[in-house]
Amino acid sequence: MRILFITATRLGDAVLSTGLLAHLIRTYPNARFTIACGPVAAGLFQNLPGLERVIVMTKRTHDRHWLDLWKACVGQKWDLAIDLRGSATTFFLRTRKRLIMRGGRRPGLRLSHLGQLLRLSPPPMPTVWLSEADKTLASQVIPSDAGPIIALGPTANWTGKIWPTDRYLPLWAELSRQFPTARPAIFYGPGEQERALALPVLQALPNAIDAGGRFSLTQVAAMLARCSLFIGNDSGLMHLAAAAGTPTLGLFGPSRASEYAPSGRCATWVAAPGPEGEAPIAGLSLAVVVQAASTLLAETQS
Repeated sequence: MRILFITATRLGDAVLSTGLLAHLIRTYPNARFTIACGPVAAGLFQNLPGLERVIVMTKRTHDRHWLDLWKACVGQKWDLAIDLRGSATTFFLRTRKRLIMRGGRRPGLRLSHLGQLLRLSPPPMPTVWLSEADKTLASQVIPSDAGPIIALGPTANWTGKIWPTDRYLPLWAELSRQFPTARPAIFYGPGEQERALALPVLQALPNAIDAGGRFSLTQVAAMLARCSLFIGNDSGLMHLAAAAGTPTLGLFGPSRASEYAPSGRCATWVAAPGPEGEAPIAGLSLAVVVQAASTLLAETQS
């Protein structure tokens, strides 16, 4: 059986779709999967059971990336084609069954919309597939004998989502007072922009583990899985932390927690006061974040 799975360009949406993939793997354990996704998310699927191919969709003018995808898939007869991007591509492929998720934003959790495509309620939780090599590297970067490691994610793909970086030093001062053996680890994505956003926090916390910039997505997920808590902006990294099973606290301002709250076995969020979708994240107070983080960490450490 061959399954084509067209998922998101953005990392966060791609992570949320992994629950559907896990369900399909359980339902069709002998299936061979072809994943089509954007460049940022491609590494997420490298350890997928039954993986046959990852097709990286690089955006082109006049939507020619969809033509590229069709050319890559038209020679194969598919048993199931799932399109989470709402395109017409699968109508021009030979497939026994196709499922197409309507494009565009709408109210409600994105995770629930994904589950509705396969009539799954509750929707399956996101997951991540790790190799032994990923876990080995993670154990070298995130030591197990250093007390609880608290992951901080100070970056995002939009500056409007970024909680002011000058608040991480007083945040850490309060958390380390409550949890004296804790140590911070700073996570951020590849590239100079991400590094520049994370640098003030790295400089403010000189004992922090630098866990960003140079790792694959599955290596990052393996490192997050070794952390006792993740605190960070609404981002792909936040969703990856929740999928890895890390207790996760998402920080929301102008983005909508009602649509993109972190989904995992132990995940929650706090938001700046004001109308959802319009509240400046600078309005999210230090006291609110400290209280939520302390509560979550205490619950998971007990």
